[in-house]
Amino acid sequence: MATEAPVEATEIPSVAAAETVEKQPHKLERKWTFWFDNQSKPKQGVAWGSSLRKAYTFETVEEFWSLYDQIFKPSKVTVNADFHLFKAGIEPKWEDPECANGGKWTATSSRKANLETMWLETLMALVGEQFDESEDICGVVASVRRSQDKLSLWTKTATNEAAQMGIGRKWKEIIDAEKISYSFHDDSKRERSAKSRYTV
Repeated sequence: MATEAPVEATEIPSVAAAETVEKQPHKLERKWTFWFDNQSKPKQGVAWGSSLRKAYTFETVEEFWSLYDQIFKPSKVTVNADFHLFKAGIEPKWEDPECANGGKWTATSSRKANLETMWLETLMALVGEQFDESEDICGVVASVRRSQDKLSLWTKTATNEAAQMGIGRKWKEIIDAEKISYSFHDDSKRERSAKSRYTV
């Protein structure tokens, strides 16, 4: 009577090993940081940015979705507050060395639901590295306001028109906007309503 050869333990895939593979977090190309700025109750004489707070830094797809779903939706924030998503190590301030010579593309929306969609589409494009000129991007800001919400995509080198136009065209397509415009941080520092330098 023939006996069956014993099955080697190595031939049986380990259930634990399979679960480990499934549970491995999906790492992003780089780390990103969410920031929050509540300007709804500004104190007299307090410098801009004093209410800006670093909230969370993340580096996996899973962390991103958890943070977005639970906290960082514009619909969950009060009027006159801002959400920021910037590359880790860059502060969402003009004074940050990475932002100092840059500017921003701006899109506006008078519908809250529209801001929510544009914000999410932009976040996914950033963490998913969908921009060819991704090295020139610093981050994005969602500003919730009573009359008109605003989304601003910050970049590093304002004078590099080719890079800015590439970023602008791609972003306009991502958020499905009719028109977006670009202003230099230097111009905005001098004049509150600075003229746009580029438009797509």
